[in-house]
Amino acid sequence: MKIGIFGGSFDPIHTGHAIIAQHIISSGAVDRLWFMVSPVNPLKAGKERQVTDSDRLRMVEMVSRPMEGVETSAFEFTMPRPSYTIDTLNALQAKFPDDEFFLVIGADNWEVFNKWRNSEEILANYHILVYPRLGHEVNIPVELQERVQLVGAPVIELSSTQVRERLASGLSVRYYVPDGVHDYITSHNLYSKKEQE
Repeated sequence: MKIGIFGGSFDPIHTGHAIIAQHIISSGAVDRLWFMVSPVNPLKAGKERQVTDSDRLRMVEMVSRPMEGVETSAFEFTMPRPSYTIDTLNALQAKFPDDEFFLVIGADNWEVFNKWRNSEEILANYHILVYPRLGHEVNIPVELQERVQLVGAPVIELSSTQVRERLASGLSVRYYVPDGVHDYITSHNLYSKKEQE
């Protein structure tokens, strides 16, 4: 089975993530797509952080549950930290030897992919699906075109940072995030200015 790994902190997951996942699974590029929720680096997130790993997982599950062929994985939470993409992919391949793994990344990440840890090993052993991002060209060398593919997903200029900033400013994020996620954030008072102070 071909399994796409769409990794991220999803802090929170937003409509753009859902659209990209839906496009990739509908395209037939993979048979299944897993939202791979990553542990957030405490140094990066800030010590006042209140949104828990379980909150992020629950919100991603709300999005994946109704999507055919898409599911949520907490696999990286079982990995030693810091966990690098190559470690995750190798651990997945060891656990699921009969499956073929495809890494799903944005064009912004593809531009700097050569700086990723063991990027050559990833390219040698796994496929990569690159989705477009505004302002980032996707150049795939001829020798890599069998393993790296540009997918024609819509260009979505929306980020989790924007969502958090709107919430911290007391602004609505309806339609920025799927309805269930919106209701969860509101009912749990996540990302509010008071919570971040």
